[in-house]
Amino acid sequence: MATKKSKAASIDIGISGADREKIVKGLSALLADSYTLYLMTHNFHWNVTGPQFNSLHLMFMGQYTEQWNALDIIAERIRALGHPAPGTYQEFVKLASIQEVEGVPKANDMIRHLVAAQEATARTARKLFPVVNAADDQPTADLLTQRLEIHEKTAWMLRSLLED
Repeated sequence: MATKKSKAASIDIGISGADREKIVKGLSALLADSYTLYLMTHNFHWNVTGPQFNSLHLMFMGQYTEQWNALDIIAERIRALGHPAPGTYQEFVKLASIQEVEGVPKANDMIRHLVAAQEATARTARKLFPVVNAADDQPTADLLTQRLEIHEKTAWMLRSLLED
């Protein structure tokens, strides 16, 4: 008896293959920015020093924990759209708009880097809305709205620490 090769089921969710591919390209960039932001925040949590140590250490932990949980949501949406999620440093470096920070900056510089990274991640999410709206992809639009709310609020809170 001959065995048939298993073939992945085709996807028919009301979004064309071409549109799903465009959405996944944008979500992959968002995942890369989100992972880079996560890593930066966790690094700063480990390495912050100075008079603000305790408050920043705890704040950064809350932020990187939230960011870590978001990574799975973004990656799973990519998978639901029928594509593999990027998952290596090499892929993330190619896709991310955020540059890694070398060395260990002073606490206020850490905050500045995180503000810029939060805002960059928000811009990456926002750029995807026209594609998502044209494809009538409400689940991805909802994901983007939730991510924007978090990134914009976090950037505001971090900026507030820099005010005199």
